[in-house]
Amino acid sequence: MEEPEAIINNEPEVITTENEQPTPEATTPVDVISFKHVNIAHKKLRVLTDISFSIKQGEFVYLIGKTGSGKSSILKTLIGELKPEGEEAMMIGYDLLTLKTKHIPEMRKKIGMVFQDYQLLQDRTVIENLMFVLRATRWKDKNAMLNRCEEVLSMVGLETKDFKLPSQLSGGEQQRVCIARALLNNPDLILADEPTGNLDPITAEEIFQVFHHINQTGTTVFMATHNFAMIDKFPSRAICVEEGKLIDSLV
Repeated sequence: MEEPEAIINNEPEVITTENEQPTPEATTPVDVISFKHVNIAHKKLRVLTDISFSIKQGEFVYLIGKTGSGKSSILKTLIGELKPEGEEAMMIGYDLLTLKTKHIPEMRKKIGMVFQDYQLLQDRTVIENLMFVLRATRWKDKNAMLNRCEEVLSMVGLETKDFKLPSQLSGGEQQRVCIARALLNNPDLILADEPTGNLDPITAEEIFQVFHHINQTGTTVFMATHNFAMIDKFPSRAICVEEGKLIDSLV
């Protein structure tokens, strides 16, 4: 009886035990932001020249620098308020060099923004502030909307404050509402502009804790801040704006 022909297999044999599986290849985090040789101008005045940096999915990055150094210009560029020039300016898949004005609202739905001055609707309760954003971003199912509001309020520790007006909340609580608002649409990226600028040190520390907790769930956070005491307490990568250039703590 003839022997069966040998099967030729050029791939190496993977041997596993009963309780062991082959290790999957590690995936490299994608760039959420990627700037290459970018110039940024405000009212025709050049603010930043030839800046390059990238932020990967899941990172927590501080943006630091003196007042007027250009930190806010970077954030304004990222939300489409300023038009950059240069080789590459990508954010969450959008090309900021060619982004049309009509597509900016669509892009902003995919990011969360937290400001120093809260920007809450003062005549509406916490839950009404959040529901307003969901309606503006075309949510339709009221029960789903209410459930999502409860989820994000729980994430920032305000599940019992949904019926209060902003004026009935402390500064720290109002900022937590802003963070909850930023989380509503499960953003790929949160941009925060001096989120503790109006808060006392103890409250500022609580807000930093909230941001870092959110980052630990996988959300990328890019925060402009002057609060060096909190940076020391919650160390992470920092990008410094100095004399129109960027200095990266990773470089």
